[in-house]
Amino acid sequence: MREFTVRPEIMEFDPYKPGLTIEQIQAQYGLDTVIKLASNENPLGVSPIVQKTLDRNAAKVFRYPENHSPRLTEAISRHVGVPKESILVGNGSDEIIDMLFRMKARPGKSNVICYENSFSMYRMCAKLAGVEYREVKRGEDYELPLDKLAEAADEDTAMVIVTSPDNPTGLAAGIEDISVLAGVLPKDCLLVVDEAYIDFVWPPESYTPVQAYDKFDNLVVLRTFSKAYGLAGLRVGYGILPQPLAALLKNARIPFTVNLLAEDAAIAALEDDTFYNETLSVVMRGREYFTEELRKLGCKVWPSQANFVMFEPTKPAQSVFKALLRKGIIVRPLASFGLGKNIRVNVGTDAENKQFIRTLGDILNG
Repeated sequence: MREFTVRPEIMEFDPYKPGLTIEQIQAQYGLDTVIKLASNENPLGVSPIVQKTLDRNAAKVFRYPENHSPRLTEAISRHVGVPKESILVGNGSDEIIDMLFRMKARPGKSNVICYENSFSMYRMCAKLAGVEYREVKRGEDYELPLDKLAEAADEDTAMVIVTSPDNPTGLAAGIEDISVLAGVLPKDCLLVVDEAYIDFVWPPESYTPVQAYDKFDNLVVLRTFSKAYGLAGLRVGYGILPQPLAALLKNARIPFTVNLLAEDAAIAALEDDTFYNETLSVVMRGREYFTEELRKLGCKVWPSQANFVMFEPTKPAQSVFKALLRKGIIVRPLASFGLGKNIRVNVGTDAENKQFIRTLGDILNG
């Protein structure tokens, strides 16, 4: 029998912990109805046009997809206004994150920098790739410390990562600050801007560097169809990269990572402006509602440019989280982000939002 060894840091690996599902809470508490406001999913579900597209194309799934999703790449290129040679479609933007760590950073030599209380995927990929992961401190209100990221970078820094809008705070970096950071990073260091929630910023031209993409040669932007387009279950996202890097990743990746129906659905989603605009309307209305009502309940609330709001309740966050579960409402406690006093709640439908606020009020005032 062959023997094998596993690196000690992999044996100690702390995997990503997804949010609870509706089915889990129904079974645990014997509930008929559960409201899920924990995973930043689309409050309207999925576009009717996408549903019809999936129904129409379901019989094709015995065929392999075309490698690198060229039809979707073309559609994204037209939609975003970036050359198709700079676009890499992936099995969720997580696939692009993983590929960047494995292709750009050198195990045992490179470091990657982010700020604390951030998306655990970055740390997880660094550990799997054998790359040093550095975190810089935030301020008292968790602002994005872009200046500290620049100060922490050195000649061995492969990537600096900024999530904007940030998960879990909802804070966003302005285009001017992102441009300055890109300009001061060491040679050969990438600035990776994870824009999973960029659809929800206002005004959009103040936050995304994609509109001036041709001015940067070290910028990678990551986007997803999971949030505003309602395709979280199909796992499709993309990266906008410098063309040489995009070509390198295409040559090195395994084939067929984006399935046929995911490509069809994403193309259809880009064409459904009605669903997209209604999603933005519901999210922005709900975000304002949460901000106002949570403050009325005495909670500390952070300003958000995402489809969720982070708040600190007037009672311990973990006890509030459990009390909400017993009432059939799932939110996200933030201890796993290092923010144990806080809770993240994503915008739902108007009815779901009102039910959450009523139930939270009963818990906090009870």
